[in-house]
Amino acid sequence: MERFHHPQSGATTTNNSDLKRGKKRGSYNCGRCGLPKKGHVCNLTSSTTNTATTSPPTTDSSNSARCSTIDPSSHVHLRRALSFDDADDLRSGFHSDFDDIDEAEPVFDYPDIDPDSSGCLPASCLWEILRRLPPAGILSAARVCKGWRETTKKIWRAAEVLRLRVPPKAPFGFVGSLLQKCSGLVTLSLRLESDLDSMMLACIAFSCPNLEALEITKSQSSINRITGGELGRFVADKRCLKSLKMEGCSSLGSFSLCSSSLSTLWLSDLCSLSKMAFNCPNLKEISLEFSRHENDRTDLVAMVDGMVRGCPRLQNVHISSFRLSHAVVLALTAGQLRGLRMLSLVLGADITDASVASIASTYPNLELLDLSGSSISDSGIGMICNVFPDTLSRFLLALCPNITSSGIQFATAELPLLELMDCGMTICDPNSRDSTSEIGDHELSKPPNSKFHLIYQKLIIKHNHLKKLSLWGCSGLDALYLNCPQLDDLNLNSCKNLHPERLLLQCPSLRNVHASDCEELLVGAIRSQLKKAASPEENLLSCKRLADGSKRIRVPPLVSSLSSDNGSKRRRVGSHHCNIHVC
Repeated sequence: MERFHHPQSGATTTNNSDLKRGKKRGSYNCGRCGLPKKGHVCNLTSSTTNTATTSPPTTDSSNSARCSTIDPSSHVHLRRALSFDDADDLRSGFHSDFDDIDEAEPVFDYPDIDPDSSGCLPASCLWEILRRLPPAGILSAARVCKGWRETTKKIWRAAEVLRLRVPPKAPFGFVGSLLQKCSGLVTLSLRLESDLDSMMLACIAFSCPNLEALEITKSQSSINRITGGELGRFVADKRCLKSLKMEGCSSLGSFSLCSSSLSTLWLSDLCSLSKMAFNCPNLKEISLEFSRHENDRTDLVAMVDGMVRGCPRLQNVHISSFRLSHAVVLALTAGQLRGLRMLSLVLGADITDASVASIASTYPNLELLDLSGSSISDSGIGMICNVFPDTLSRFLLALCPNITSSGIQFATAELPLLELMDCGMTICDPNSRDSTSEIGDHELSKPPNSKFHLIYQKLIIKHNHLKKLSLWGCSGLDALYLNCPQLDDLNLNSCKNLHPERLLLQCPSLRNVHASDCEELLVGAIRSQLKKAASPEENLLSCKRLADGSKRIRVPPLVSSLSSDNGSKRRRVGSHHCNIHVC
């Protein structure tokens, strides 16, 4: 049976000839969007269909508080402290000059691209599309056509910032082949899921002659095998290097850093360093985190003494170690660092009020002071408040067992510029231990010295500039009254004994409340207070006066409902969205 019926023979001959030429290849470009077909899946039709059939989202009018509860599955890791507004690193609390690099819009000189070989796209359009792809996407785009391949080569050469994740089974030379494409690379960030050795460090040094910032992070399964000698040679050879951040530095043993350009140095997981030498006259920020093992035998007094001598321009100092003591503080104050603005000495159980007195007398212009894990008391807080009332804006006192609610209230009353305060695990119930906390037993082994820790305490804070407050793990707190107009982040994780009826939040700017491992009644009280604070005020159109202004009369409901549609005549408060993070 004939499939097609053609009344004219001439037409039949023509159509048969067209069927014979059915194997002829059509256009190389997609008929819908114009992009090359090779390696391309067009979603134009499906996206158009979804747009036409999807109904607009509806708004729930009953949620007047605009308050939502966050799914705990997205917050598995309980926060120890607070996140900073300026994208501070959680390990050191100091701001990175390279954290905001994505926000800047660089100006590109678009290269000449043949429109016929680039899918008839303008050069600027193709360039802007491809430069926003991740490294894996750029490698895939190079396989589309010749025009795209040439464009990706130019993008690699023009790249100044590269963030790369190295998989555990990456072939040998994977990182080197990519870095050789980026001749103008300035900032390199590597997330290693494989081991880091001297070969990769040498590859970075050879392929990136103009490198200014290097950040290397690793997964838990990977191992950093870089030794102190290899790290010292790398820093000495890279004369343009300004920032170096590296995790997993447990194999250094000893190191000697000599650089005239280095301004930022972060090293973590240090352990049992036998020798440390610094000759970095322009170093402004240093962060040294030692492993939390009791077998660490690092001489911190000698290390700090050499650090302050070889780095006279230090402004931000962060040291985290169980071996911090009053002698280390004396070595730090003996250096007379005139530009010091941020000081963080974490997990130093032997740091006492005498250490605070030495710090206060030597560095009166501190803006951030972190003494978490120390043994200071309310007397030390008093000395801090007397010296830093006009400068201190960030005060962190987590894991300080000798501090009471009176000391915290005194600090908030005497430090008017305070914007961030962390008092986690300070007001604790000695009869309860938090099994979900992230603190080891070594950090909680020292009992509090004050008898006031044996009873529950209340905390009253009234502050006009405080933005972030952390009370995580304060199981000895049973009453909390906050009057902070600027507060936007409140951490109440593991405040198990806080009574709902003794909680008062007068914080109209609050956006995040963390209440993991808290009683359901407390979470309900927080939610109800946020709803009450965010509820609209009385409708100004519900009552009106007569023409002579003598008497107020009630407006009919119909008129009131019609008039309420005008948003300019209806005043609302608390229109921001507040999230409650619970487990």
